[in-house]
Amino acid sequence: MATSTATMSRLLTPVQTLATSGARAVETFTIDGTLHLAIPQLALDIPGQPAAMNGGDSDTDALIYRWEAGGFVEAATLPLSGGEDVEFFTLGTRHFLATCGVRSGRGPYSLDTEAVLYEHDGTQWQPFQRFAVFAAKQWRFFTLGERHFLALAQGVTVEGVVPRHPRESYLFEWDGERFVPFQRFDGRWGYNWAFARFGAQHLLAYADHVDGSLIYRWMGERFEPLQRFDQTGGRAFCFFEDAGTLWMVYANLTGTTRLYRFDGTQFEPVQTLGEAGGRELKLIDGAHGRYLVRVCFITGTPHDPHTSLTSQIYRWNGNGFDLADTFPTTGGTDAATFVADGQRYLLVSNSLSAEVRFRADTVLYRFDG
Repeated sequence: MATSTATMSRLLTPVQTLATSGARAVETFTIDGTLHLAIPQLALDIPGQPAAMNGGDSDTDALIYRWEAGGFVEAATLPLSGGEDVEFFTLGTRHFLATCGVRSGRGPYSLDTEAVLYEHDGTQWQPFQRFAVFAAKQWRFFTLGERHFLALAQGVTVEGVVPRHPRESYLFEWDGERFVPFQRFDGRWGYNWAFARFGAQHLLAYADHVDGSLIYRWMGERFEPLQRFDQTGGRAFCFFEDAGTLWMVYANLTGTTRLYRFDGTQFEPVQTLGEAGGRELKLIDGAHGRYLVRVCFITGTPHDPHTSLTSQIYRWNGNGFDLADTFPTTGGTDAATFVADGQRYLLVSNSLSAEVRFRADTVLYRFDG
């Protein structure tokens, strides 16, 4: 089933640009009633160095912003080499930021780095726990009953590189004092996680670039494989429930993005939502319906990338998605949505310019859907 196209009206209006460099994620969170934004940055451009998406100076900072008077103002930074992800979560009244990066250095690079979990002390962020990681891509926090888990997607396959740190993706569990290893996942190039509850079932989706992506089901003691997607290029999953049915969207960088319906045993394909380039997905429950944002990264290859792409917003029609709007991205990596002062907004991070430079704006849009 192909994507249907409805008459489109503009849903997005740009209202602010943030001067970022190699932005890989956008994470919004609220502490003591104040909205904040964290943006990890992969790299800075090195003057005189040829354009290359795997080059640059990766000894960078994550940027922390605060919402003021209808926009974001920079409030702080956190050291984060080769920044890939920042995940905010709470445990009781405690606030945490889990950070990770893919590499350090200016070339040659080290893929063996340290991921830092920070806790907010009421005034600033303090290091709480450190993890030895290898080419780390994403943290994802979720709860299962009274248990708290932190999932790490990591790994890469590079000829001649021998990891010193653990290379497998891991699930860590909170033991009351810290996060301890709970379960190992075998993928060699982990990218992303998504967790879903559906009735009595608990599902965990893991996206991997080279070894195929999987959906796991909680079996009481650990997560066991439920369904495999063999194609390479796995980037992101998202789940949602509608009218008693569980749906899932799977984005693949080198293949198609597809919508699936869960039949109680397996996810069956229903609709194609765009060809190669999909990297991240974000659901929005807006004033006029449910929307899906598909953020596109690159097409081509890392050695010859095409970064200027068109990303999409789809509107749910009860059985599938209709194309509702499009917007430009250059090496798009992530999206986040929030409501402030009665208005819904959408944030989109761009990691590369049209010229394959790292200096590319993160864009804040007003969302009128």
